Amino acid sequence: MSSREHRVNEAITASEVRLIDEAGQQLGILPVVQALQIAREQDLDLVEVAPAAKPPVCRLLNYGKYIYERAKKEKEARKSQRTVEIKEIRMRPKIGEHDIAFKTRQIRRFLADGAKVRLRVRFRGRERSYPEIGRDLLKRVSGGLEDAATVEQAPTIDEGARSVFMLLAPKPADRQRDSSRATMSEEANTTEKAQAGEKSKE
Repeated sequence: MSSREHRVNEAITASEVRLIDEAGQQLGILPVVQALQIAREQDLDLVEVAPAAKPPVCRLLNYGKYIYERAKKEKEARKSQRTVEIKEIRMRPKIGEHDIAFKTRQIRRFLADGAKVRLRVRFRGRERSYPEIGRDLLKRVSGGLEDAATVEQAPTIDEGARSVFMLLAPKPADRQRDSSRATMSEEANTTEKAQAGEKSKE
């Protein structure tokens, strides 16, 4: 809320006001000069909160702090209401390894930007009779993204069996770090076992 929406301190033009203290208690109807004096003594501001009332209602508060906290709440509210973008990645059942790697990198970029990603495998002709091929492909791709994504919607066949799709959502940063640590730990264990195996052969 902008400071221009309130009259504050000497900007209040009424000769008397109904005063409310910082705790919300009614202090009665007072001359505006007396209300300003009380505000100064408490190191607070006199803020006109209901100018249409007779007499106007004023409140004692730290106006700078009030404006800051109000702006912060409005910013958080806008952030929570922000529409999450959904990107779609389309694949064919016979996609090659190179294309899978390319699309996986593309999905990671979308997730890193905060977008959700819908993976869709499209069928043609007789391919519609084998939807499990599409499901397996989706599970394979999503399995390679476990450190960056969570499955929000499991593989689902659309009406008419023209495609099968699933929805991935970005994984929270802290869970990504945990997953990354787990992956590195597994890789380290695998490397140690391999090295141990090579030594035993020697």
